[in-house]
Amino acid sequence: MTGADRPGGPLGRPPGPLGRVAVIVPTYNEMANLEQIAARLGAAVPDADLLVIDDNSPDGTGELADKLAAGDPRVSVLHRQAKSGLGSAYIAGFRWALQRGYGVLVEIDADGSHQPQELPALLAALDQADLVIGSRYVTGGTVLNWPRSREILSRGGNTYARLMLGISVRDVTGGFRAYRASALRRIPLEEVESQGYCFQIDLALRMIRAGLTVVEVPITFVERTRGTSKMSRAIVAEALWRVTQWGLASRLRRRPSSR
Repeated sequence: MTGADRPGGPLGRPPGPLGRVAVIVPTYNEMANLEQIAARLGAAVPDADLLVIDDNSPDGTGELADKLAAGDPRVSVLHRQAKSGLGSAYIAGFRWALQRGYGVLVEIDADGSHQPQELPALLAALDQADLVIGSRYVTGGTVLNWPRSREILSRGGNTYARLMLGISVRDVTGGFRAYRASALRRIPLEEVESQGYCFQIDLALRMIRAGLTVVEVPITFVERTRGTSKMSRAIVAEALWRVTQWGLASRLRRRPSSR
């Protein structure tokens, strides 16, 4: 571990109204993007700290993250031994940040598809919410440079999840998010098993069912220009299976018993 645990590091900066902000960035083979996303985050939200969670990337991403941390007390690195999924990476990051007393935890992709300059809008909306989702599919949100087939898949998946789960969130798979730490403490993170983009659905659903406030703010999502997407058929299949399972279970619980 490097960065935030060092004396004189970011722990000495005064917190904002909701406390200190930890931006969590899982990485696997993102060497081409990491340095730029770290610089853009530092410019957009100078008081935020960055935690890179690298899953033993063979392209040297972890070594680059260590280099960034050595030169910037706002950057920390958590190294994991293998590629273990987006969900478990975020859970590890959440636990790291909660143990260190951060008041706000942010999810953002390492590939540049989420625009760091839009993060202040998410943080501002958190004043009236427990979870803020940067949404592609509310008024004002947009997607740039995606093939039509990918956008249809994403919109269709979000519509299916919304209808199956009976929720109103329009971009429940969106991965640009800000959480109040107090809200995450109310979620049993040890019970979360979702790994791919289904993890985003899982966390939003748990927040809603816990009576917490989830809001969406529009963002511009830009398809990556460097590196390779981690989307796969297995990720899509996991989301479809789990959403169907959760939706059917909810319907069975609501069904009146016959005597």
